[in-house]
Amino acid sequence: MNISIKEVSDKKLLKTFIHLPAKIHQNHHNWVPPIYMDEWEFFNPKKNKAFSYCDTVLILAYREDEVLGRAMGIINHKYNEFHKEKDVRFSFIECWDDQEIYHSMIEFIADWGKAKEMEKLVGPLAFTDKDPQGFLIEGFDAPTVIASNCNYPYMVKLSEQEGFAKKVDLVVYQIEIPKEEPPVYEKIYERFQSQTNDLKVLEFSTRRLVKPYIRPVLNLVNQTFVNIYGFWPFTEKEMDDFANRYLYLINPRFIKLIVNGNNDAVAFVIGMSDISKGIQKSRGYLLPFGFIHIFRAGKKSKQLNLLLGAIHPDYQGKGLDVIMGMKMLESARKAGKTTIDSHLELEYNHKVRAEMERVGGKVYKRFRIFEKNI
Repeated sequence: MNISIKEVSDKKLLKTFIHLPAKIHQNHHNWVPPIYMDEWEFFNPKKNKAFSYCDTVLILAYREDEVLGRAMGIINHKYNEFHKEKDVRFSFIECWDDQEIYHSMIEFIADWGKAKEMEKLVGPLAFTDKDPQGFLIEGFDAPTVIASNCNYPYMVKLSEQEGFAKKVDLVVYQIEIPKEEPPVYEKIYERFQSQTNDLKVLEFSTRRLVKPYIRPVLNLVNQTFVNIYGFWPFTEKEMDDFANRYLYLINPRFIKLIVNGNNDAVAFVIGMSDISKGIQKSRGYLLPFGFIHIFRAGKKSKQLNLLLGAIHPDYQGKGLDVIMGMKMLESARKAGKTTIDSHLELEYNHKVRAEMERVGGKVYKRFRIFEKNI
């Protein structure tokens, strides 16, 4: 083979790593660039604390002097130990439609993992399930949503030709926002209001009001996401990093929180206006004027993207999902939204999927995480 692999070992190579996808996807109309300010922090071990408990390697693939691919290998030791797995993950993999390039990168990460006594290669999967995961296998004509992967169909073909098989699929629902609440929702809401309980729905008008609830909300995620594939609990520093990464992009009126009498967070849902068009127009740069394009796109967009949500185990099955859903639909209608993107749901999360389908949601995208023995 005439492919050489080089590990990213300095800032210049990291810049090449970060910006390579823009070249590969330059004619891909649905591709949305990352926000580059965030990328530099994400791939900085001093900023991203996930590096402290994971082994990582970033690589670039060259043919002679031309960079033709990139990938990241990750071993999440805490996750592996807890789940009794010996998995090495590949993520952020990009290349042109060239089996030789893809093979060289996958083989490098597999050998790197084997040298560390790993037994299986899985991906695309990064540090946790909160990072983009899976290759898109259905819904190639639909626009890309923030925090999800965008790939050409050939990436699936290249993976299968490398001997990868399905590990798990994740589905995304598109929901038409109804002009009126479904009758069953109205009944549940009336019952919620009439009950003499200590639960209260909080809504927000400013980010400043949201900040005191960031850690309580993400602690709730830690309690409820334990069995979600790929999830690993946030540390307090990671909670702050996650909030800093997304809070400035979120209109606080799309955050719904339910607290009990002790002001403990027991349920929440977070949505955000689709800002893909704005990020495309800004080409991934907030400055000098990119943030204006992103802000305008959020105001004009007719789509609301769900980002994260959870209900404390002690409060599940009490209709809190319906209460938050009604409040979110109300805010979405006021903002002129017509559709909702559910974000990724594991295919076997039947409870959440049933709720999406109860309000008329249709699967319009499907992502796949692959695996193979090494």
